[in-house]
Amino acid sequence: MSAVVRDRSVHLLYHWTRLNSQNLGSLSLRRWLHGSQIQRHGNVTRPDPGTGIKLHFKDSKGKLLKTIEANEGDDILSLAHEHDIDLEGACEGSVACSTCHVVLSPEHYDLLPEPSDDENDMLDMAFGLTDTSRLGCQVHVTREMDEMTATLPSATRNMFVDGKKPTHH
Repeated sequence: MSAVVRDRSVHLLYHWTRLNSQNLGSLSLRRWLHGSQIQRHGNVTRPDPGTGIKLHFKDSKGKLLKTIEANEGDDILSLAHEHDIDLEGACEGSVACSTCHVVLSPEHYDLLPEPSDDENDMLDMAFGLTDTSRLGCQVHVTREMDEMTATLPSATRNMFVDGKKPTHH
């Protein structure tokens, strides 16, 4: 951008702000913009074998489905999708459903921060809720979670479209 255009833009912004602050009184001197944090859903990089954090996925009957390795910071929903584990995630990690509900091992559940109010609201709708239930999209893996088990419930409640399976992005 040239200096002349840039100076003119600043000049116009100054007059717009001055004009609006006079017309609005003390309500607003500036316009503020905000943004949301970028979601990392589906952006999983597999660690080199033997270097990652081990997670075990089991079905509702306790049968081992798969043991995977994860990187610190990955969420359980994205990891399940990356490794073709049948964890739905209908809202794609926006905390608007309970289809990524998992039951965690008690010793690892206590390592997690408290669930947010939004997560608790969605967990209230989850099928087979337990004391160690969490939404997979909200559980981010740390080194302390090595050897954690995430058990999938026998069913999910999808208020949007029952039976729809997510696709990889």
